[in-house]
Amino acid sequence: MDNHLHNELRKKFQLDRIIFFSDAVFAIAITLLIIDIKIPEILREQVTDGLLLNKLAELIPKFIGFIISFLLIGQYWRVHHRLFGFLVDFNDRLIWLNILFLMTIVLMPFSTSFFSEYSGITVVTPIIFYTTNIAASGLLNFILWKYCSNAKHNLTQNLSPQLARYSSLRSITVPVLFIICCFVYLISPTVAVFVPATIPVIMKLWFDPMKKKLIANSKKTDS
Repeated sequence: MDNHLHNELRKKFQLDRIIFFSDAVFAIAITLLIIDIKIPEILREQVTDGLLLNKLAELIPKFIGFIISFLLIGQYWRVHHRLFGFLVDFNDRLIWLNILFLMTIVLMPFSTSFFSEYSGITVVTPIIFYTTNIAASGLLNFILWKYCSNAKHNLTQNLSPQLARYSSLRSITVPVLFIICCFVYLISPTVAVFVPATIPVIMKLWFDPMKKKLIANSKKTDS
């Protein structure tokens, strides 16, 4: 085996290690989200369906937080997976950017629990903490895309500038929408709890036309 082939195989192995490590962090973080939701504890002799339903109703804010954060982490993993599919090389700066991004993902179960526990109460610290966590994830995801897609770093292959801009814009949009949600929370906490559920609709209406245009331009280029 010549040195060039050996170096290429070693580079691929090291890049795979970064991806496997990242996937493990995502998997653990997304699993930890459910741990905070405990089964209602009621004395067996006092259990009734009505009491169980009341206890489950008390857990609705936690389930809302779980669903929102589960979908967010899932979406961040999907974007991370797409970005690393274009990588053919890495450097120390990329590794540290990835570690910082993963740190915000690991924090998500705690910030979700903190927000859900005090949801609907007129305190702002939990929503600010949660929003800051999401904003940090989005910002670092945006930085990752900008850094990796920069041609002078020579880290990616087959990543078009148009796709890089599209993905960068998507990555920064979600935290911006959550920051807007934070301001809504200051006015009406009850309404703000349901605002994140509208984000997938907003993203679809906004970005689907851009994606179709990107695909159409890609086909024209190929032809």
